[in-house]
Amino acid sequence: MYAIVETGGKQYKLEEGRYVDIELIDGEENEKVVFDKIIMLVNGAKSKVGAPYVEKATVEGKIVKHDKSKKVIVYKQRAKKGYRKKQGHRQFFTRVMVTKIRTTAAKAKAEAPAEEA
Repeated sequence: MYAIVETGGKQYKLEEGRYVDIELIDGEENEKVVFDKIIMLVNGAKSKVGAPYVEKATVEGKIVKHDKSKKVIVYKQRAKKGYRKKQGHRQFFTRVMVTKIRTTAAKAKAEAPAEEA
C-alpha cells in the first residue's frame, strides 16, 4: 500500500517503513509530522482517488534529519561574446521516515470514542 501526497508544491509517493526527501519543513528531528493532502491511496482493488484530496486519510511520519542536497552547477555562456557565469546551488531538504498510512476506515476507528462498561 502506498499514498501519493502533496507537500511543498510537489507530489511524492510514500510507503510505510521507507523514507523520503521532501522540501524543507518546520520541525525538530524525531518530531512527528502528519500529511493530510492525500491525492491518491493505492491498495489493490481498494484504491481511492481524491477530488482533489482523499477525505479523512492521513500519512504519519517522523523527521529523521534536515540537510542539503548535492550541489547543482548553473553555467551560462554566450558564444563569441566573452560572457561566462558559473553559479552553484544546494537545496535544503527534510528526510522523513513514513510510519503509518491511515485510510478512512482506520481513522474512523481511531476517532470513535471507547465505550465504557
